[in-house]
Amino acid sequence: MSQFVCLSGLPRSGSTILSAILNQNPLIHAEGNSAVCQFMWDMHHSGTVNAAEQLKGNQREHTVRDLISQIPKIYYKDIPPTKQIIVDKCRAWTIASNVDLLRNYIDPDIKIIVLERSVEAIMKSFMKLYQKNNWTESYIHEILKAMLIPNMEPVMRPIIGINMAKKNNLKETFLFIQYNDLLANPTETIQRIYTFCGWQPYTHDFQNIVNTHPENDAFYKLEGFHTIRPTLQKEENTVVLPPDIQAKCRQIDALMGYI
Repeated sequence: MSQFVCLSGLPRSGSTILSAILNQNPLIHAEGNSAVCQFMWDMHHSGTVNAAEQLKGNQREHTVRDLISQIPKIYYKDIPPTKQIIVDKCRAWTIASNVDLLRNYIDPDIKIIVLERSVEAIMKSFMKLYQKNNWTESYIHEILKAMLIPNMEPVMRPIIGINMAKKNNLKETFLFIQYNDLLANPTETIQRIYTFCGWQPYTHDFQNIVNTHPENDAFYKLEGFHTIRPTLQKEENTVVLPPDIQAKCRQIDALMGYI
């Protein structure tokens, strides 16, 4: 691995299809939602809190750095060495404490790609997915309401991270990509990513996109959760959100500048 790049942002905003596109480049490996961020945070907490006494008593504080810095390499140890670039996907990479971990233990000039989409469109996408899986309307309503509670996953907590990233991007750590731009202008959008990450140009095929590293949707009990279309095109979504959900979404979108 010669470069570790992070992919973050909001759910239902194109991370699966973007990963599939990037995987066309023989130098890049990008897969589903990663546990690297959680492992790094757990190890940092263990080394600086739970095991701090033992490490300090034996003058082994350096062990924390040794362990954390190796986590990405261990996690991706089975990836062929020809895949020199790892694109690691996790919505939590924009959280300030996790950005500090990346800069302190992995790369002081870490690059984080952040995908954005209007919250109203995200919630409509979730609702359509839930309806396809035959969830009841009352249950869907409760799930959508829960998603909009402040600091909750999978929507509101990433929004905190995105806001933080936009206010602290002097080092150009973050590249913000709009879902609609990816679909409407894929060549220009991918070029922005390549320029941002410092990659050599590569010609991608936007007409034959294949997810070579699919997540197990049966585990999530959501058929079609990570299904992608072979071509980049915007699909009409005629789902009508409950009025209270729609009103809340539009309020958030206005604050985020999405409308």
